[in-house]
Amino acid sequence: MQQFSLCFSKVKKDCLKFIKSQETKADRFKNKERMIKSFLIPICFWISNKTNKKKPYFVGLAGGQGTGKTTISSLIKIILTKYFNLKVFRISIDDFYKTRQERISLSKKIHPMLLTRGVPGTHDINMMLSFFRKVKSKKFKRLKLPTFNKATDDRFDKKKWYNLKNKPDVIIFEGWCVGAKSEKNKSLKKTINSMEKVKDQKQIWRKYVNNQLKLKYKKLYSQLNCLIYLKAKNFSLLQKWRLKQERKLWINNKKNFSLKIMSKGDVINFMQTYQRITQNMFKYMPKYASIILNLNSNHQIKSAVYKKK
Repeated sequence: MQQFSLCFSKVKKDCLKFIKSQETKADRFKNKERMIKSFLIPICFWISNKTNKKKPYFVGLAGGQGTGKTTISSLIKIILTKYFNLKVFRISIDDFYKTRQERISLSKKIHPMLLTRGVPGTHDINMMLSFFRKVKSKKFKRLKLPTFNKATDDRFDKKKWYNLKNKPDVIIFEGWCVGAKSEKNKSLKKTINSMEKVKDQKQIWRKYVNNQLKLKYKKLYSQLNCLIYLKAKNFSLLQKWRLKQERKLWINNKKNFSLKIMSKGDVINFMQTYQRITQNMFKYMPKYASIILNLNSNHQIKSAVYKKK
């Protein structure tokens, strides 16, 4: 406990400064010190004990839309860097989305719903596998990795890509479907929302997405050393949090008229493409995640469950 207090005094200023940068007037973080002290610092000690200077330790961080993955992964990075002196690189699976042009051609070739980014099959999986391979290599060389602009629904220009100069000790790989597993084909038959019912009557989209999870994504996720899962109570809470996220994007980018900010209806429709896998993760992820962070309806961590591994 004394170590945790020592750590907190060293990282508090930087963590609170980061949290402040994420707040808006209408949306303030509550119990932030408790979140850092009681949950994130113990997680960082746990990760630090498992690191090995010879190769990067891969932390998968998953959770439904709006659960706070970016905030939590950023705070974990601050703590691991500042207190443990570890080289940490965090990147989102979202940064590896296929370009808009690639998704247009995928939507024409396989199914129109694949134009919408998000589900397995809309990421550049070969680029991710190549990143995982290169970053583990003994002959590590500088890496350029993409960054994705959700507001324009396409990749940023290469000038804004990540420039990874040194091999990290810890890689935080976050995303809503990180670690997700495929489901049995027979369970795909039952539609779970109006979008599947109307737009995927022949199950082409569902089967394609599920098959992606079964093959290439399984290979990718098997390389993660641990998995942290942010578990919300239910899907409707995620919709509420995701709407809040969109409002924040709008507030921060009011003057940029070229942005594709979503309306409430757009968000609800968009999230229907996520619903099947998200609900499957609610059910099964706690069985195989290394650490489960249970979130209450106020968007705060209420408990942490560590699985013996």
